Order: sequence, then structure tokens, then C-alpha cells
Amino acid sequence: MLLLAFDTATPVITVAVHDGTRVVGQASGEGAMAHGELLAPAIRDAMAQAGAAMGDLTDVAVGVGPGPFTGLRVGVVTALTLASTLGLTAHGVCSLDIVAADVQVEGEFLVATDARRKEVYWARYGGDHLRLDGPHVLKPADLAALHPDLPAFGQGAHLYDGVLRAAGEVGAPRASSLAQLVVSGRAVELPLEPLYLRRPDAVPQVSSKRA
Repeated sequence: MLLLAFDTATPVITVAVHDGTRVVGQASGEGAMAHGELLAPAIRDAMAQAGAAMGDLTDVAVGVGPGPFTGLRVGVVTALTLASTLGLTAHGVCSLDIVAADVQVEGEFLVATDARRKEVYWARYGGDHLRLDGPHVLKPADLAALHPDLPAFGQGAHLYDGVLRAAGEVGAPRASSLAQLVVSGRAVELPLEPLYLRRPDAVPQVSSKRA
């Protein structure tokens, strides 16, 4: 097995190559509006670090969100294209699940990422790190009122620390954690379709015609 994994659901683009035993290549980049420019070079760098060619791949995994429209589209379309052209087995995983995999805490917890518009994407997890609720999008104060006693992990939790009970140092989804979830068989897999949760900011204008 040679798995290429990546996530583009946040401004941090991460890529990892896993050989079925361990991560053998990693790369990352950051840019809120530069997913298209950063993903391909990061894939190239991770594959070079692994000493592998694209033709050596057997699987591809991608975080399907939730996240902004442009970033998710870049990641999912890239995964679909690679799967189709190289005949790879494709795996889609909720990006919040990827963050949850890095959390070390007993009992239930929240994962929250920045949804912009002063909102967060969030999900609730059990002590076994399986998702119990979500993903959803809410204002931080509404999420805090809904689950006042649960610690929150992820970029969104730290962005709204003081409203949410931010805990730990866990940040953006890591492709290495995504790869490990898939290889271990612990991933709750989803179709390779972006989890937008809401409409994009830009919508076509509709002009009305007078009779």
C-alpha cells in the first residue's frame, strides 16, 4: 500500500504519504486563498521525500470538510482526478474527525474550526473519538451555550478562547493523522463530496424582468 493523504479544509494545506506502516513523506503550506497554488507543490514535495512516483500510489485520502468552498473544491477535485487517472482507491474523511484523532483527553469533547463570518464548524466526540453529533455550523456563543462543560479543540476553539473552553494545542487537520486513520481502518469514510454546510459567499445575481 502507498497512500497519498491531504486536507485543504483550512488555510493550512497538509500532505502526507503513508506506506501502510508509517508516514514516509510530508509537506505543508499556508494561505487562505492559495489552495490551488500550494497543493500540487506540496504533493510533489511529499512524494519526493517518500522516494516514490505517482504511479506507485495505491490509495488517495482527502479531508472533505467542512470548510470554505474554494479550499474544499481544490482538495476533493484533486483526489477525484488522481483516483480516476491512476486507478486509486479513494477515501473521504470529515476534516473534524482528523483533528479529533490528535486529541488526547478522557470523555467527550468538541472540535471546532474557523467557519468565518464569526462562526465555527463543529462536532461532538465521545471518549472513543467517534463523532456523536455534527458536523454543524454555529456562532461560538451558541455552541458554548449548547455544550458549556465540554473542552474544545482545533483552530476555532483557540480563535474564540474565552467563549469556548479551548484546550490543548491541537490545530489544523494533519494529513499524517488522516493517513493513519485510513490505514488503521478507524476512519468513518464519506463520499468524495465537499461538506460545505452552507452556500458560498458569491452567488449569481438574478435580474427581474418587468412584464
